[in-house]
Amino acid sequence: MTSESPDMRASDAERERIAEMLREAVAEGRLDMDEFDQRLETAYKARTHGELEPLVQDLPAPGSVVAPVGSSAPATLGSPAANWPARIGGNATSTGAFAMWGGFNRKGRWTVGRVFTAFAMWGGGEIDLREANFEDRETVIRCITIMGGVHVTAPPELNVDVRGVGIMGGFGEGSNEEGEPAPDAPYVRITGFALMGGVGVDRKRTKAERRRLKEAKEAEREARRGRELGGPDGGSGSGGRKEL
Repeated sequence: MTSESPDMRASDAERERIAEMLREAVAEGRLDMDEFDQRLETAYKARTHGELEPLVQDLPAPGSVVAPVGSSAPATLGSPAANWPARIGGNATSTGAFAMWGGFNRKGRWTVGRVFTAFAMWGGGEIDLREANFEDRETVIRCITIMGGVHVTAPPELNVDVRGVGIMGGFGEGSNEEGEPAPDAPYVRITGFALMGGVGVDRKRTKAERRRLKEAKEAEREARRGRELGGPDGGSGSGGRKEL
């Protein structure tokens, strides 16, 4: 949706909202670093809504980029670029895993069954949900370990509820990276028990996503530094004048 008044002056808050959308896009691989750098620099120099809107027209966002004229509501940024609705549905490629004196792993692109059962006895397994699709919006993962272990890795935006029991062992969440569960993401309940073993759940991004986020933050710092020196008009030194 485009602004009803493209000539309306953009505020600092609106420029920051566009910058946030660009950061989400580069983190998900929708923009490469050159595109991100160019758009971010343009966003911080933009004077009007009409200059901001083209920067995110090709990015997913259910709503206007900037608040319409006369509206006091903040702009809608939409869900993270993970596009969760597109990752829900389809036939499961796996509904369980078994390890005894060995191991198993489920990672990369795969579709989790609505009920997934993992069993490890004197062995171990890895369940990686960061790039997975889901057969249903609500998923139950049952983990049963006897003198073994299962490790589950989930992205920070996934809704995860851990309710297992450890008997002479452990069952619970470990490290959590910064991130808020997305309202349109699947709900995953992890249950079961660990007898003289362990089930661990970590929330973290993939290495590629962490790298893109790091590069995006570095590029943003450079853009901010240039803006502070030159102001929205793109000038330099003390001659730059910041618009109010």
